Amino acid sequence: MRFRTLNQALTAIALTATTGLVLSGPAVADTGTAPGAAGHPGLLQREADAIHGTGVVSVLASVAGPDGRRSARAGVADISTGRPVPLDGEFRIGSVTKTFVATVVLQLAGEGRLSLDDTVAHWLPGAVEGNGNDGSRITIRELLQMTSGIYDYVNYLPLLASAAGFQASRFHTYTPQQLVALAMRHQPLFAPGTSASYSSTNYVLLGMIISRVTGRSWAQEVNARIIRPLGLRHTIIPGTSPLIAGPHADGYSDLGGNTPVNVTALNPSAADAAGSMISTTDDLSRFYAALVGGRLLAPAQLAEMEATTAAPGGAEGFPGARYGLGLDWFPLPCGGYFGHSGGIPGYSTWDAVTPHTGRTVVVSITGDEGKDTQGTINTLVDQELCRTRSAAPR
Repeated sequence: MRFRTLNQALTAIALTATTGLVLSGPAVADTGTAPGAAGHPGLLQREADAIHGTGVVSVLASVAGPDGRRSARAGVADISTGRPVPLDGEFRIGSVTKTFVATVVLQLAGEGRLSLDDTVAHWLPGAVEGNGNDGSRITIRELLQMTSGIYDYVNYLPLLASAAGFQASRFHTYTPQQLVALAMRHQPLFAPGTSASYSSTNYVLLGMIISRVTGRSWAQEVNARIIRPLGLRHTIIPGTSPLIAGPHADGYSDLGGNTPVNVTALNPSAADAAGSMISTTDDLSRFYAALVGGRLLAPAQLAEMEATTAAPGGAEGFPGARYGLGLDWFPLPCGGYFGHSGGIPGYSTWDAVTPHTGRTVVVSITGDEGKDTQGTINTLVDQELCRTRSAAPR
């Protein structure tokens, strides 16, 4: 599902069996007096409080649609000072980055500059080879939809192997080639196109392909094609900078121990095109609404992105969940929604957008997830997307 948090990675190692949003205007707190709150006073705040009650450090939730935009917060932005979570706070979005990267790849396909059926070896000769890996047998489409069979380098990062590994490598700079090389130490999980398994290596490779096709980095292309045209003023690709420059809640993890540690400062090059970006709830709402609304992709490419297959493990294993090209599809009691989750040490993000309405939900949490955190987030998403669906334009 995502570039996982340290706590999730440690759990996976212990089990030994896992792999790894048209809207504008300032946010208003969900106090019951928010303009356009659709007659649901305090509901979003109660839902945010419920997520906080599962043990996370902080919660920031935003809902946007034809009836306006509302935000709620719970917990604290800084354990030492108790300062509140900024409603316009920036946060690391982890694997939500993948949807931005997939959008650029599909734009390039629509421009005829690459084909989704091109092989990895065509654009990156020699990058995927050894230990049974063969880039001449893997297509760009298979990278996008997690059906390449390539091992997930995230499982091999010292950053996520242990608390000591995190502290020793949190400021280390990785090149994309180094990240792919970590994956090449392992045999593929299956022959390309025969199964599905979530692997961030796929998206590091896609970032490299974007650079080879355009002559510019994937970050430059995302900025030029998505961030600037949509006016996403608080969406940032930090490169190797370890800081979150704008207002933000600090990220925390217990690093496998019992006491939360501030892990906000982190060199995100370890995530690269698979999960290094920073954004806000408002910017992500704008992005996902524009994407499914057809403002970023031509109809043929949007249809490719939204064509889904059985989801490859992890949290995509929700009953009925499916994976497209950089997008998940999740069922709702009232239909379904597209989105993509993201996690990186200290931060987790959940995005949801209903097709045809552009109604969005974005949830950002800090701290390690508790036992019921994901289920409580699901409840918020289900209630917020379904309760107004009949009133939204179709």
